[in-house]
Amino acid sequence: MISSRRRPLILVTNDDGIHAPGIRALTKAMDEVGDVVVVAPVDDQTAVGHSITLDEPLRVEAHNFGGDLSHVRALGITGTPCDCMKLALHELLHRKPDLAVSGINRGSNIAINVIYSGTISAATESSVNGIDSIAFSLDSKDSDADYSPAGSYAKVIAQKVLRSQLPRGVVLSANIPNLPHHEIRGIRVARQARSRWEEGFVGRTDPSNRSYYWYRGMMNVLDKGDDTDTGALEDGYVSVTPLQYDRTAHGCINVLKTWRWSEQLD
Repeated sequence: MISSRRRPLILVTNDDGIHAPGIRALTKAMDEVGDVVVVAPVDDQTAVGHSITLDEPLRVEAHNFGGDLSHVRALGITGTPCDCMKLALHELLHRKPDLAVSGINRGSNIAINVIYSGTISAATESSVNGIDSIAFSLDSKDSDADYSPAGSYAKVIAQKVLRSQLPRGVVLSANIPNLPHHEIRGIRVARQARSRWEEGFVGRTDPSNRSYYWYRGMMNVLDKGDDTDTGALEDGYVSVTPLQYDRTAHGCINVLKTWRWSEQLD
């Protein structure tokens, strides 16, 4: 719950890097809600998932957003989004944050993309540590995309989470359509659409006659419906999807218990 005695402390990160326009928009939105600390990768860490750095040190450098955000404490980290969360929570913050937010990502994080996304993984990492967490993504990769509508919805969703609190182990993934504010139809709670990537590689040879490959892929959505995150975006709604880091297929446990496991030992 929002304390009447102090402003909530909000930790902000992303995977596009601390210089990305999306994190500035998110920081500006959160600055209207609470006291903000930004701890984000120095470089672009798109699609690194939940990876962490083990074989080299993490370095910290001060960053100044300037302008109306010059008062915000911001730190750039030479690591992944999860590195940022771990370092912030264990070393850099003076107290446990009331909320952690990640984004605003350049491009949507819908359907199967949630398992690759560094944006969502950063929010997941903070949730593992008992902090209400939200990942925000804009459905556009245009370099000149307008993040202000997404920032407005991020503020609304963050305030709702601070007031109501999330169930333990649940992370929210919010995807905002790339539309002017007046054309966004509202917020729709939606499930993750079933999908997979149709993948391939383009093979080349370098001047030393060594082979190398460029990844190519396209997401194939396998189901449709108003109740999916993809459907919500297509209909002009902000999709809000509850995710969980407990990946146990609980419904399958009783099925597996019926298997004759002892037969494999005969």
